[in-house]
Amino acid sequence: MSSILTNTGAMVALQTLKSINTNLNKTQAEISTGKSVGSAKDNAATWAISKVMESDVSGFQGISESLSLGLATVAVARQASESVTELLKEIKQKIVGAQGENVDRGKIQTDIAGLRDQISSVVEAAQFNGLNLVNGINTEMNILSSLDRSGSSDVKAAQITVNGQNLSLGEYVGKAVFNGTTGASTQGDTAAFFLDAGDTADLVIDPAVVFEAGDRVSISIAGKSVSYTVREQDLAAGASTADLVAVGLKQAIDALNIADLEVSYDSGTPGTLSLTNNTANDMTVNASFLNAGSGALGMLNTIDVTTAGGAANALTEIEALIQTGIDASAAFGSAEKQLDIQKDFVSKLTDALRTGIGALVDADMEEVSARLQALQVQQQLGIQALSIANQAPQSVLALFR
Repeated sequence: MSSILTNTGAMVALQTLKSINTNLNKTQAEISTGKSVGSAKDNAATWAISKVMESDVSGFQGISESLSLGLATVAVARQASESVTELLKEIKQKIVGAQGENVDRGKIQTDIAGLRDQISSVVEAAQFNGLNLVNGINTEMNILSSLDRSGSSDVKAAQITVNGQNLSLGEYVGKAVFNGTTGASTQGDTAAFFLDAGDTADLVIDPAVVFEAGDRVSISIAGKSVSYTVREQDLAAGASTADLVAVGLKQAIDALNIADLEVSYDSGTPGTLSLTNNTANDMTVNASFLNAGSGALGMLNTIDVTTAGGAANALTEIEALIQTGIDASAAFGSAEKQLDIQKDFVSKLTDALRTGIGALVDADMEEVSARLQALQVQQQLGIQALSIANQAPQSVLALFR
């Protein structure tokens, strides 16, 4: 049946053309935006995932900036601690020169004082953006390092903690920590002696000394150093603090694994370590004390080489100070390496996230190009089909001629 009111062919052709135009508009949108999923209407689930990942990418860009700032701060601290170590080595050279008899110790002391002032200047100037990790004021720095996600909404910030290293020349308070030590100097807070081959000598920590939390006792044997820092729980333990320090030092010395050195502790002699040298060579033993309130280099303020005794004591003290500088440099170097690795990881992770987002929402331009060509042909054919269908009612006129 033919009808001039209902043209079924034209309606079908029109719907087909509308569908082709809709797909063509979508394809053109993909070409202009470069995305196959440009809004939640295109694909709600994929769009939501991509937005969460995009927010993480923005967060990691901030983390990268935080790591860069942390790296710069730690690099300054490392450079300062390395400079301090070099200056301490120069001071050691001066102290060694003061060991002779026919030397002008007064002038050497003046040189040492100048180097000490230079160390103080380096420590105070070692700041980046107002943060100084070597002057003893800032004990640590927390650096934002990552975002840990365990779900769509459970996100936690992870941090890397860099400990400050106190290289200041704060007030040094000497205490008569060593008592009756074989070969010890009379200064009281420093012990130095030779442990002859095959002999035994005692290192005695005075049981009567009043320790405070943070006080540190250090000992160097055969060029290797250890230390023990008094803790709050040591003071509350009820036992002699000197005993706890002695036991802590014994464990640390044993861990050095010095061949043929025997370290024994007898609870019947409080605070006493017996050192037995079973080698064929003498060993040098140095011990020193640093109070909790002083800077790690506070002992520099007490070095005085104007006398033979002072020069001998200074040689013991400078060894511990150089080790402090080396330890600080190593700690900052390790932290800087860790931050550098994390920064590189964050950069690669950000790239991987961007790649993942692209895989979800980016348009395949080769496929889109081919589809555009096909849709343009279909559009032209659809227009032709609609035109043909629109001509169908004209054939009805032939019935009335």
